[in-house]
Amino acid sequence: MSDEQAQPVFQIQRVYLKDLSLEQPNSPQILIEQGQPAVEVNLGVEVQPVAEGIYEVAVTATVTTKLTDRTLFLCEAKQAGIFEIRNIPDDQMQPILGIACPGIVYPYLRAVVADVITRGGFPPVHLAEVNFQAMFEAQQAQQQGGQLPN
Repeated sequence: MSDEQAQPVFQIQRVYLKDLSLEQPNSPQILIEQGQPAVEVNLGVEVQPVAEGIYEVAVTATVTTKLTDRTLFLCEAKQAGIFEIRNIPDDQMQPILGIACPGIVYPYLRAVVADVITRGGFPPVHLAEVNFQAMFEAQQAQQQGGQLPN
């Protein structure tokens, strides 16, 4: 039995929508204005231990769209997953939690954001593909006070 216990485990327990909001603070007046809106997207990744060997990994997207200096809409969505991760070497845990898990959760977040914005009466905003490895490495370098690898 000890051989079975030492086997690495990586399983998705659940993927779910943790938080979602869509705000249109200047509707309906701004909806009849003409112009090309400016879109700003911010992403974040959070990791929380839930229990021994169980982790919640959440990816958050904030999409702010402005027309001139007024907000057209603000969409905030947080998609999360619960992952069972056991018997993985310590040096591999952070990359799994910071790269692999967000990569699994992110496509769900992209779909939710495009859908809710469309349901709000706007053309969908399709979030770009994300290189979570580059994002993770940049975060690690920033935490260590170092420079980004070339």
